[in-house]
Amino acid sequence: MSALIASTGLAGALGNDAASGRMRVSFNDDWRFHKGDAPGAEAPAFDDSGWRSVRLPHDWAIEGPFDVKYNARCGGLPFHGIGWYRKTFTVPAEAKGRVVTVEFDGAMYDSEVWVNGRFIGNRPYGYIGFEYDISAHLNYGGENVIAVKLSPEDLSSRWYPGAGIYRNTWLEIKDPVHVAHWGTFITTPSVEDGQAVVRVQTEIENVDTTGAAIEVKNTILDPDGKPVAEAAGGVRVDARDEVVVTRELVVTEPRRWDIVSPQLYTMVTEISRDGKVIDTVRNRFGIRTIEYTADKGFLLNGRVVRFQGVCLHHDLGALGAAVNRRATQRQLEIMKAMGANAVRTSHNPPSPELVELCDEMGILLQVEAFDVWEIAKVPNGYNKFFKEWHERDLRDMIRRDRNSPAVVMWSIGNEILEQNRPDGAVLTRHLAAIAHDEDPTRPVTAGFNYHPGPYENGMAEAVDLVGMNYKPVLYGVEKAKHPDWIIYGSETSSCTSSRGVYHLPIEKYKKHESLQVTSYDIIGPPWAYPPDIEFHYLEQNPTALGEFVWTGFDYLGEPTPFGGQDNSTDGYWNADWPSRSSYFGIVDLAGFPKDRYYLYQSVWTSDPMIHVLPHWNWEGREGEAIPVFCYTNCDEAELIVNGKSFGRKKRWAEPTVIPVKFNHYEGTTFASKYRMRWDVPYAPGSIKVVGYRDGKVVAEKEVFTAGAAAQIALEPDRAVIDADGYDLSFVTVRIEDARGHFCPLADNLVRFSIEGPGEIAAVDNGNAATTDPFQADWRRAFNGLALVIIRSKPGESGTIRLTATSDGLASATVEIQAK
Repeated sequence: MSALIASTGLAGALGNDAASGRMRVSFNDDWRFHKGDAPGAEAPAFDDSGWRSVRLPHDWAIEGPFDVKYNARCGGLPFHGIGWYRKTFTVPAEAKGRVVTVEFDGAMYDSEVWVNGRFIGNRPYGYIGFEYDISAHLNYGGENVIAVKLSPEDLSSRWYPGAGIYRNTWLEIKDPVHVAHWGTFITTPSVEDGQAVVRVQTEIENVDTTGAAIEVKNTILDPDGKPVAEAAGGVRVDARDEVVVTRELVVTEPRRWDIVSPQLYTMVTEISRDGKVIDTVRNRFGIRTIEYTADKGFLLNGRVVRFQGVCLHHDLGALGAAVNRRATQRQLEIMKAMGANAVRTSHNPPSPELVELCDEMGILLQVEAFDVWEIAKVPNGYNKFFKEWHERDLRDMIRRDRNSPAVVMWSIGNEILEQNRPDGAVLTRHLAAIAHDEDPTRPVTAGFNYHPGPYENGMAEAVDLVGMNYKPVLYGVEKAKHPDWIIYGSETSSCTSSRGVYHLPIEKYKKHESLQVTSYDIIGPPWAYPPDIEFHYLEQNPTALGEFVWTGFDYLGEPTPFGGQDNSTDGYWNADWPSRSSYFGIVDLAGFPKDRYYLYQSVWTSDPMIHVLPHWNWEGREGEAIPVFCYTNCDEAELIVNGKSFGRKKRWAEPTVIPVKFNHYEGTTFASKYRMRWDVPYAPGSIKVVGYRDGKVVAEKEVFTAGAAAQIALEPDRAVIDADGYDLSFVTVRIEDARGHFCPLADNLVRFSIEGPGEIAAVDNGNAATTDPFQADWRRAFNGLALVIIRSKPGESGTIRLTATSDGLASATVEIQAK
């Protein structure tokens, strides 16, 4: 039998009085999992003793193995098939008469849920959260069994979706009179420096058979947790009914949420009956203003802010789709350090953790609902469920995230195939109306990649913000035709590259036999272009809102330019196996920045920075001219090779010509002012770039010719982690020569051993064309780097000691504290 949730634990959370406030606990522990069908597994008496014990969130597919029999478009991993989860738990007898719900933040895919053998419900869309009331089906004070069946299909996704109960789960016990699920809606209709008006709408449900006279109290806590506004009043809720209570509260001298200083307030809603609190709900929110205009663009708190955004898929690299707060936070930290201020959740509703982190970190969000409507992109996609489920899914997405100050627009679709249909605007208007009905405070957008279809059939006119995918050349054209439109690059660049790979000469090609792509950043599919192009056309079109780059991170699946073409139902993408994950990322799958990262940083940030490429290990090319590129936001940059200056260049004064060819672009080259270039005869030693402002040195970077690999260096991103069984330390593994210089071509196999209260959660190296497993105690370096992810063990504190060894190399050990 599965392990039990101790009834004493739930009883303790309930308190001594069964009518105390709402109780919410994690439901992640002590599940059992079986891959494959298990007829009768919904029955309580089913014997699951042979099933695996797992702790949620759990992605069964990331365990692998990689295999050519699986679709490289979806990562070459076994995400489809049937999987079962079961959990035995108890609910205390004192909970009888209250409302007990189970909530899933997401389950992939087409979930079916039973409690004690009774069918509770089905939710097809794997990216949406949902809640079930299981009160009527429980054995109070006794054992209960919940069973979940998931049935993801082959050819159902254009990228790696993951599989299983891959997001967090929750159990709630609450009074029959309570705030509805996602039932609090907070807006700020008036914000000034002296005061802000905060409006709160609270939906209150009464599932009891008798009516209730209650008091509803709203209290606003400032970012320091101090009460700053309060309102209360009585209301009656009839039996089996609900009421909406709307109030306005005034906050004096509000501290605004902004990307610079993301101040967060909390709305505490309390329901009392007969003087006793019976329900309490807390919702974070921000006080800020957003405005979009056709002539100025996007204004946050009255200040023009341009979207320096990235698109992110939902997987977390080697950890798969299983949600982890720290892994998500690390991705956002890396993006923010590059200068990104916005994320598009391509192409689906995100995890709650991502939204919460963006609230806390000051990152703007475009939350996207769908990649497909009625017309299929892949044979078994969401189009199968769209007619029945689209309105519920769209409303639920908005209701969950509408209090987030980070969310500044809702997207109803990406590259929808209805773009070329004469009646495409009908469905567009329908979805936009749903979004406006659920949230009238934010605009609706969509990403259009066809031209001129959606601009002529009314689809673009039907949204508030016109997202143009890969059409920088046409920003001015469409703006001239429609001066009242608000346009932006909803998906841009799609440049592809492999970290640390440089192919000479610099030239365009479709594919390279190495299954890698040059980091001179000029290669992409027919619609794609280098970052420089977008910078240029955004500069030429100052009213455009900005861009969302495809993509911030490499992601599992869709290994363009290898294996297949996008947006077609052509089945498997395995022609270039083992290429099985994206090359689009500014950062590789392991979280290591590619050179492109610094190109964006040079345009998006102001603190002095400078970067030089390529590496300086070109044995056999002595005397041959090697193109050396520099990216900087300094006034000037100087290149020094083996101690000799190759001269200074002024920023944006000496364009570098790069080969460019993409749809709607006339010509085969582009003179980029964003890159500096020197052609340097190769001789071993070093190349160094020095950045100057006002004639003073403010930044420098040096790359050395490395000798033979001699040692391993370990660099944890955090030396102290929480002992909760979820927290992570990402340890970079560097291969160095005897002098400590980085070995940029090293591919040594590194083995890992661990002692203490931790475990290896995953390993990686950023190589998109390998079938080496993520769950292992070894990894080859890819161009000198590998990654090992260390996870704490729940409730166990102490010193975690990681040791890395490799044949012929000096080993390394690092210590991480779990507290």
